[in-house]
Amino acid sequence: MTIQGTEGLQRGYIVPIGGAEEKLKKPIILQKFAELCGGKNARLAIIPTASKLKETGQNYIDIFRDIGVDHCVGLPIEERADSEREDYLRELKEANGIFITGGNQLRLSTIMGGTSVAQMIRRRNADGVHFAGTSAGAAFVPEHMIAGGKNSPTPREGGVTFAPGLGLTNRIVVDQHFRQRDRLGRLLSAVAYNPFVSGIGIDENTAAFIDPDGMLEVIGTGSITVVDPSELSHSSMGSKSRGTPINLTNLRLHLLSAGAKYDINTRQVFLD
Repeated sequence: MTIQGTEGLQRGYIVPIGGAEEKLKKPIILQKFAELCGGKNARLAIIPTASKLKETGQNYIDIFRDIGVDHCVGLPIEERADSEREDYLRELKEANGIFITGGNQLRLSTIMGGTSVAQMIRRRNADGVHFAGTSAGAAFVPEHMIAGGKNSPTPREGGVTFAPGLGLTNRIVVDQHFRQRDRLGRLLSAVAYNPFVSGIGIDENTAAFIDPDGMLEVIGTGSITVVDPSELSHSSMGSKSRGTPINLTNLRLHLLSAGAKYDINTRQVFLD
């Protein structure tokens, strides 16, 4: 199923990155994103809102310029009023690539949620502009955002907390720094709450390049863990007391490395 934007335009790629992506020696993920946006002719807008470090936005500007992108601008949205600035909205309207950095995803939802900037990002992606987010920026991608939860291999009642996400897709829920921070339990808990979505757990220095037809390709040195609940026959999430392990039966689990693909609409896997 191809997702159409306004005036019949094909939407842009959606690229959640698991965090800690290589930035200097072989920045294959950032380089691929830059090339997707036009390479030297790309116009990138960097949003460092999730980070409290003042240098985060400029660091990514420098990285993309080293890769070869001539036009790269930072939008330091630090409070909700910044999300209504006309100059920032103009930059987003002219960009062909939008990148959100890592940090704390709750800063993204509380500062940008429901604002003109969030609306503009959704509209621009629907009209063909490519979007990438790393770490917190990756978590912010879907309609339902994982806001927190205990790192654990075991799914539990109350094992994950949600907040509204950016809403670029409602087909997946995303977790990041996945194997490095032992987050299988909270991703399984997230899927148990909403078995409509596929759970996408992305390792560090790994990204999911999701094309306009919903085909996800794994890029990077780690793996993506896909939790497919389409055949789920039982979840005890609604009957367990808080903090206790839950039962989940007939889940499908895929571990996918570079080059493997997963269709988020049909839930089929394709290996290279």
